[in-house]
Amino acid sequence: MSTHQIALGDIVATHGVAGWLRLRLFNPQGRTLYSSTEAELARGETRLTFRVDQAKPHHGIALLKLRGIDDMDAARELVGCRLSVRQDTLAPLSSSEYYHDEVVGFEVVDAEGKPLGTVTRIWPRQGGDLLVVAGPGKEHLIPAVREFIRQIDMVKRTITIDAPEGLLEL
Repeated sequence: MSTHQIALGDIVATHGVAGWLRLRLFNPQGRTLYSSTEAELARGETRLTFRVDQAKPHHGIALLKLRGIDDMDAARELVGCRLSVRQDTLAPLSSSEYYHDEVVGFEVVDAEGKPLGTVTRIWPRQGGDLLVVAGPGKEHLIPAVREFIRQIDMVKRTITIDAPEGLLEL
């Protein structure tokens, strides 16, 4: 049984006075959280495990009710935490899908195979996720969209991009 955790999103605010939380999901279309029963919350070195009592979509985010978090003060303490679930509780992904945590550390190359750097993190933004790629002497922000991502090779741990002219000079 895998105990590896996969991050699903960040708690960004409280919601109401009864302990509900607003969760910005990395994949707002994903349904994983709505069938999960246990989640880990992390901030820095602190890790807490909670039972998920309820989760529901709400205007592009998720509303989340955790067992034992019954008022706004208790909920406020969890704002800023990253929510993860055990990998073995997740549904299999299609060949074109990946979890954020899985591609951190992948080498990014251009269409000709020239190395650009390594993915250090995924930066979730309102307009879409950005791959943060640390290259020699420069950091690149690559939009994680089909128009730019040519291939993600999970075995070789590489991402091949087809960057439009000028993107890598920004």
